[in-house]
Amino acid sequence: MSTLALLVVLLFVLVGGIVFGGLAYLAHRHPFCREPLLVGLTGVAVLAALVTPIVTR
Repeated sequence: MSTLALLVVLLFVLVGGIVFGGLAYLAHRHPFCREPLLVGLTGVAVLAALVTPIVTR
């Protein structure tokens, strides 16, 4: 895997962690939306689906 691909994966993971952590926090502050853990895990699953093609290339 090239250095550029590793950098892109790192960027996705960092930004995804911030975004999905924020989603989990918002769901925690407003419980009528959804359960916070479910929202966070769904976000992580989407992030993994985006990163997997880059890593396996």
